[in-house]
Amino acid sequence: MLKEIVIAFQGWDQARLFIQQHRLFKWILVPGFIYTVLFIVGMFFFWQSSDSVISWVSNQLGIESWLQKERSEWLSFLFVMTGMMLRLILVLFYFSFFKYLILIIGSPAFAYLSEKTEAIIEGREHHFNWPELKKDCIRNSKLALRNCGWQSVYLLALIILSLVPVVGWITPVIALFMECYYFGFSMLDYNFARLGFSPQQSISFTGRHKGLAIGNGMLFYLMHIVLILAPAYAIIAATLSVQKIKE
Repeated sequence: MLKEIVIAFQGWDQARLFIQQHRLFKWILVPGFIYTVLFIVGMFFFWQSSDSVISWVSNQLGIESWLQKERSEWLSFLFVMTGMMLRLILVLFYFSFFKYLILIIGSPAFAYLSEKTEAIIEGREHHFNWPELKKDCIRNSKLALRNCGWQSVYLLALIILSLVPVVGWITPVIALFMECYYFGFSMLDYNFARLGFSPQQSISFTGRHKGLAIGNGMLFYLMHIVLILAPAYAIIAATLSVQKIKE
């Protein structure tokens, strides 16, 4: 798996050079601008509402009154840390749904960019094929909904686990790796569709090569330092990574 993560990381570095060489900047800026605006607006409203969720959980469990009664600095520290872990899990839970919304809305652009990247790599002219593009969009949207369902189940379990002091502190790390895997999976599937993989074959292949998906997803998260670059870089890097595996 480590070797595949390295391949995914190399794909992102190659994507930077690939974009410059083939002047794909418009495919970075347009979807990237839309993604950035939606992300900032969504995160602003979510961060405000998450305070209410944490306060409600605390009131339901009677944590505040119990801590005031005990007057223990150690217990207060434990529950402050637990609250932080819960907040991080909720942020990832929100980001998970936001990510799948973007994957579904942006699937035409992602499918087209993946096809165009492959055509350039193989040295052939890219011809726009709407029926094929539509087929890829429907397939990836269904896969995104499938992944969203499974990831939601796992995240709900992690939210419950995050309420456990000390043990729950590891949950954000688990949630982050899970996020990386499922996002990278969606980026890779555009290539698997063109290779003739059925959805089940795509699921099976990604399960055997988790490093490709995790590596792509990890760098997607790191690219949020420069939000506008993240989505298009992810799809180009995924295509380059799959080409390397094919070779």
